[in-house]
Amino acid sequence: MDMTAERTRRSDATRAAILAAARERFARDGYDRATIRAIAADAGIDPAMVMRYYGSKDKLFALAAEFDLRLPDFAEVPIDELGAALTAYAIHRWESDETLPALLRAAVTNEGAAEKMRTIFGGQIIPMLIGRGIDPAEVATRAGLVGAQMLGVALCRYVLRLPPVAAMTADELVAWVGPTVQRYLSEPIG
Repeated sequence: MDMTAERTRRSDATRAAILAAARERFARDGYDRATIRAIAADAGIDPAMVMRYYGSKDKLFALAAEFDLRLPDFAEVPIDELGAALTAYAIHRWESDETLPALLRAAVTNEGAAEKMRTIFGGQIIPMLIGRGIDPAEVATRAGLVGAQMLGVALCRYVLRLPPVAAMTADELVAWVGPTVQRYLSEPIG
């Protein structure tokens, strides 16, 4: 084996070890408490190597984060009740998983994390709306507005901790936000 191929193989193995250690550490400690030093120790390497391969904690998190909205099958939910159902599901999901707020924080300054957020919302909300009586030309726009509303709520509640929004119970938040999401899903434009 030539030296270049050997270095590439070692480099790939090191990257994989860092990513595996980061996934475990972020899952165990959360974004804020996980440190580059701890991730490096878990991977059995020097912390400088983590920075060399990934550049920053935000970039590493963006690649390590595995977040799936795990949307249930809303096919049986009538379109005029979908906004409340989707909002309730999302808020209760976020209340029990700190990955989304951490990914949202990272997405503000990291293009990789931002792309992951776009993929999550585009890949999971758009398919849910297809075949629901929504004009196919409007599906992406409506899904984008739903995503913007939901991410805005998540940003204000879990990242910025805006007092009125952060202080509400999950049910109060659903009661306030659900009708807005419903409007994006079913009301005529204009």
